[in-house]
Order: sequence, then C-alpha cells, then structure tokens
Amino acid sequence: MSFTIIALSVLGFLALTSCFFVVRQQTAVVLEALGRFDSVRGPGLHFKIPVIHRIAGRVNLKIQQLDVMVETKTKDNVFVKLKVSVQFKVLENNIFDAFYKLQNPYEQITAYVFDVVRAEVPKLKLDDVFERKDDIAIAVRRELEESMNEYGYGIVKALVTDIDPDHAVKNAMNRINAAEREKIAAEYEGESSRILIVAKARAEAESKRLQGQGIADQRREIAKGLEDSVAVLNNAGINSQEASALIVITQHYDTLQSLGEHSRSQLILLPNAPSAASDMLGQLVASFVASKEMGEEMKNSALKLQAEKKKVALPEPKQ
Repeated sequence: MSFTIIALSVLGFLALTSCFFVVRQQTAVVLEALGRFDSVRGPGLHFKIPVIHRIAGRVNLKIQQLDVMVETKTKDNVFVKLKVSVQFKVLENNIFDAFYKLQNPYEQITAYVFDVVRAEVPKLKLDDVFERKDDIAIAVRRELEESMNEYGYGIVKALVTDIDPDHAVKNAMNRINAAEREKIAAEYEGESSRILIVAKARAEAESKRLQGQGIADQRREIAKGLEDSVAVLNNAGINSQEASALIVITQHYDTLQSLGEHSRSQLILLPNAPSAASDMLGQLVASFVASKEMGEEMKNSALKLQAEKKKVALPEPKQ
C-alpha cells in the first residue's frame, strides 16, 4: 500500500512539473497542440497540458552573424575572395514564419550573398572593389531584406570585412605602390637639388657683384689717391711725367716690401734697376700715344671711304 502511494506521488509530481516550463530572455518557444501550431510563448514561466501540448522548438531572438566567403572574378579578370558578414535576427512579430517556412536560414542567406556578390563584383575593376566595398555591402543588404523579410528574418547589417586577391596580384600592387612613392620621392629630391643649385648660383652672382663693386670702389679710390698725389707733386715743382714715374717706383718698392713680409712667398721678378720704373712709364706713354695715333688714322680712313662712297652714288648731270 505504501509503495503504491509513493509511486502515485512520484507520478503526480512528474506530471505537475511537466505542466510548467520556463522560457529564457531573448528566446521564444513555439508550442504545438496535437501536432498543430498553438501559440508562441515569450520569456517567463508558462503552463501546458501534458500529452496535448508539445514544445516544437525554441527560437533565438538575439542578433546573429553569418560570415560568408565568396570567390569571384573582377572586371579586369582578377580572382578575389570577399568575406561578407551578415548580421540578422528573427522578427518578433514573424516568429511563426521564421520557424515553419525556412528549414535552414544560414544556407538561404549564404545563397543570396553568393548571388549578389557574383553579380556586382564582375562589374568592377580590382581597385574599384576596394574603393566601393560599401556599395557591395548595401546591395547585399537590400537583396537580403527583400527576400528574407517574408520568411520572418530582418537584416541588421551587411559588411564586406575582407578583400583578398591572389598573392601574386597583391605583390604586384605593392610593387606599383612602392614604385609610385619612389617616383614622388625622386621628384621631391630633384626639386630640392634644383632649389639648392639656384640658391647657390644666386649667392655666387651676388658675391661676384659685390666683389666687382668692391674692386671698382678700390680702383676709384686708388685713382683718386694718385690724382691727389700728382697734384701735390705738381705744386712742389715736379712735372706730371716725373710725378708718375715717382709714384710707379713707390708702388714697385711697396710691392717688394709686402712680398718680403712673408717667408714663403713665391714670385718671379723681372730684372730690376733704378731706371726700371721710368722705363716702364715711358713704354706705357709710348703705347698710349701709338694707340691714339692709330685710332686717328683709322678714323680718317673711315671718313675718306664714306666720302668716296657718297661721290660714287651722286647721279651724273644731264647734257
């Protein structure tokens, strides 16, 4: 008798516990009654009739992510692999459709991603694929939303997270990039060298100009000093030729004195005599006179030639 009571108590407890079930947060339970859809139960504690009601399945309401690797060819015949990440979730108002209409939503989403990517990427060159990956992701999301909403699934986001061309193509792209940067660097280095050369040339030109100006000022002052010296000597009763000879001799011996101040000076001296300065002055004066006479002769010859040409050009008088 006691054994029967215990057995009935255990069976009653099991029957009671089977009448209740718990649904976790962000989860929905599909309940069937005698094989037909009965209701959808949300989070919390719920009651069901044993034998009649059965939990057909649990639906995850969290956002899920599916990563799809697609290999396709670009417009410039480069094979590339794209990783497309699709974030989706079951719509709370369409749990019945999500549970009963699709047997495997992952395969369905993967098929749509393959279809869209292989339709969009062949229209683009490889460089454009990198630049317009957001456009590809938008196209994938638009196509999935139109197709998956009727099955109770909503598309949260579609992202192209990786673009992986062939290894040889990547090496070629890196070489092109490196060559382009080297070209730019060479252009900058050439421009820098040109600026340095121009700046150096301008500095040298300015230096030469200032040097020439200094030499001109120096010679002007020397000439002024010589003029003053000749004037002083003339006032002392010395004529201009003697004064010039005296100045030349003075400069000659000043040069010798300057050379003697340096022990390692190297200079070839012409034969020196007390009359050397006077002879040098005489030679200079003679050359100046000869040059002046030659100029006068050339001038007279030119005038004579012009007169003869005018005489030949005059027309003969009429008879």
